Amino acid sequence: MLKVILVVVGLIALTIGIVWLIDKFVPKKLKPVLNIALWVLIVFLGYLTFMSVYGEIKFNKLKDDRYKVVIAKLKDIRDSELAHKTVTGKFTDDYGKLVSFIEIGKFTITQRRDTTVIDEELTKRFGGVEMTKSLILIDTLGYVSVKDSLFGADTRYKTMMNLPEGIGESGTKINLKAGILPATNIPIFEASVDKDIILFDQDKNLVAKEKEVMSVDGVRGPKLQVGSMQEADTKGNWPKNLSNND
Repeated sequence: MLKVILVVVGLIALTIGIVWLIDKFVPKKLKPVLNIALWVLIVFLGYLTFMSVYGEIKFNKLKDDRYKVVIAKLKDIRDSELAHKTVTGKFTDDYGKLVSFIEIGKFTITQRRDTTVIDEELTKRFGGVEMTKSLILIDTLGYVSVKDSLFGADTRYKTMMNLPEGIGESGTKINLKAGILPATNIPIFEASVDKDIILFDQDKNLVAKEKEVMSVDGVRGPKLQVGSMQEADTKGNWPKNLSNND
């Protein structure tokens, strides 16, 4: 966009220079017509400059508004996946199973406590002198519903995989992957949406530029995502200003 603005500003300056030259060297009879034509050109070029700047401002606002809505969905998916891993030990790439888990799954409430008991082996070894050892005991206190813990009475988890109306084509879902990190036994997952989909109806040049963003104050890369299939990471790739918390 900066190049376009510089070109337009240069053309305006050139046009103003031509107006001055006309005023100095062109016969009086032709001056009015040429001056009017050139000033019309100046106004038109000024309009193009304004629209190029205003167009990107509008694009950035719309982009951020859409990102915030999609991020809210990604955070719900992440919370659900982390709960699934806590209970089952793994992530899932099946939304049907994830929704079912939220509805019927339960967290185990435990209490950890330290205790001291007689170490019978050491006691025998030391000729009957009572020896002790420390143990950590985990007591199960009860269970709590995953749904109540994460969403309460809200049922938005049933549609967390769907892009909101007006973003992308109707019925488009957030892409979900899960598996094991290669050469390790670490579960991983990734939920993502291409920026092309989120900004499907916007200027293609601005979208292409947005896909190349790598700065810390923008959404890095060609898609909006949480988690990763390349590393054990459950963070999102968005800046803090687009979400109340990470």
